[in-house]
Amino acid sequence: MPIPESRLPEFAPLVRRLALQMLARLPASVELDDLVQAGLIGLLNAMRRYEEVADARFETYATTRIRGAMLDELRSQDWLPRSVRTKAKKIEQTIGKLEQTNLRAPTEAEIANALGVGLGDYHELLSDAQGTHILHYEDFNTGDEEGPSNWLQTQADTQGGHDPANGLLAADFKRALVQAIEALPEREQLVLSLCYEQGLNLKEIGAVLNVSEARVCQLRTQTTARLRAHLNASAWSEMPRASLLSHMQSDL
Repeated sequence: MPIPESRLPEFAPLVRRLALQMLARLPASVELDDLVQAGLIGLLNAMRRYEEVADARFETYATTRIRGAMLDELRSQDWLPRSVRTKAKKIEQTIGKLEQTNLRAPTEAEIANALGVGLGDYHELLSDAQGTHILHYEDFNTGDEEGPSNWLQTQADTQGGHDPANGLLAADFKRALVQAIEALPEREQLVLSLCYEQGLNLKEIGAVLNVSEARVCQLRTQTTARLRAHLNASAWSEMPRASLLSHMQSDL
């Protein structure tokens, strides 16, 4: 049954916590208040639509709705500069071509060579392109309680029930995403796990990997480019604007 709106203050701290987590991965131009306001709308929608079932906590259900509302707000702002999108796209396309040619994940040196730049210049390109990950990878993000695969499967089960075609597409996308993650170099899989499953910040991930925060940003941007290239090669470059899939599509 729906959650009474009178309980909104009880769950408001959840919205702020999720907004702060997301803000840590966004440019300084994004305002915390904008994310919180969007998240509160998502919370209200979750409270109105929630139906209590066995083993389904409201906080878990609400987290998905809140994050989705925040992502919608970010998309509506179109905060990412065209130059950043162009650099990210160039890296992604280069990685995709090298993977098709070599039938494996290319090294950083190979990517830099294909781009016609030195390794240091390639790292600068990655730094310039950082920020592109949030609107596509955060859609697959977990939260504190679920991994990416479980989150996607939950969405396919709950959302797909209203639209069988949607459910099939969501399940196919989930499989494609899992395959893309499994194809990543081991170090980049670790970066994703530390960032999105363990919830570590850049400084903490840097300490684990014994690298700087800037290097963690570069690795995360490169990882996202690999995922996007893999998904595009799997014919997921365009996705239907419907139900669950509208929250997954972004710029893939």
